[in-house]
Amino acid sequence: MSFGSLSGPAVEALNRGAALADCLQNTGRAGSRSTTGTAGSWCSRSVPPTSGAGTSSAASTSTGSRNESPAHRCGRWRSSSARGQAGPRRGAAGRQGLGGDRLGAGVPEGVDCVSPSRHAEFDDADGLLDWVELLAAETGLPVGIKAAVGDMPFWEELTDLMVGTGRGVDFVTIDGGEGGTGAAPLLFTDSVSLPFQLGFSRVYAEFARKGLHDRVVFVGGGKLGLPDNATVAFALGCDMVNVAREAMLAIGCIQAQKCHTDTCPVGVATQNTWLTRGLDPALKSVRAANYVRTLRRDLLRLAEACGVEHPGLIDADVVEILTGRTASRPLREVYDYEPGWGLPSAADRAEIARIMSAEAPEGGSAPPSPDAID
Repeated sequence: MSFGSLSGPAVEALNRGAALADCLQNTGRAGSRSTTGTAGSWCSRSVPPTSGAGTSSAASTSTGSRNESPAHRCGRWRSSSARGQAGPRRGAAGRQGLGGDRLGAGVPEGVDCVSPSRHAEFDDADGLLDWVELLAAETGLPVGIKAAVGDMPFWEELTDLMVGTGRGVDFVTIDGGEGGTGAAPLLFTDSVSLPFQLGFSRVYAEFARKGLHDRVVFVGGGKLGLPDNATVAFALGCDMVNVAREAMLAIGCIQAQKCHTDTCPVGVATQNTWLTRGLDPALKSVRAANYVRTLRRDLLRLAEACGVEHPGLIDADVVEILTGRTASRPLREVYDYEPGWGLPSAADRAEIARIMSAEAPEGGSAPPSPDAID
């Protein structure tokens, strides 16, 4: 969901929920506002093709605006991402006319906020890496890229440059074609970009063939908020998963698909204060946190069923892709993975197992609470 489309109470509910569940919050289409850091949870910023978090026309970002990056305005930002053909638009120019000052970025009421289909700062992989290195130097944050997958020559060029020049991205976020919000063009939601498993496996393989997969954090998105889908994503090589629609459902979204009209009936994707007053961040934040905790619990249960300590240690040979009820193939065969692909490095695997295998005393009573009376 475009960050600027979400109401203030919805952003606050998600932020408070992220703090309660001790997880990261990603602002999606860039920017920040007063409700973003309400509860002190860490946030991730995505830099869209406007490079300006909400402008009335496409424009390059000046050096001055770079110095006003979120890293300088909010000490809790933990990463920055250059966004390519990702999310609901996936390469299509977007235009939004929301009530009020969108993101506090100077877009007046009644004026469209144009989101172009390409970046003004670069037009190839080489320029992208220059931009990434610049953002990293300016902010001191890990910088990565986010994209839906369709053009594999881009990834081949990017990985060749990373090997040959020493420049590189810190993380790669892959959006599956299954994603998209109620504001997305239906044609793009249905027909543009590869599904997550296909797209991610191709990009991961490109990095793995060149020995880069252990140098990059891989993040997946596209209906991965259910434990079975997320487990497959981890087996394919994801280090993290993004969750959008499930978190929105947790705070009250009913999928009315009114996100682009400013008339969301439950106050999630609207700036209309009459509609948003029914969304109580204190109540909804607990529901968002409960969802995240339940997802974690179920992922750990699946990992234990597979005989490992953590979902990130699930091997691609353990997951079988069914064809009807009478045939199946291991995930590794389906996507032509080589042995070891999809798993963290040996050192990381050992450290994950050490952390997850810490033993607590068995038997006896639970330790007394801090306010217990002797």
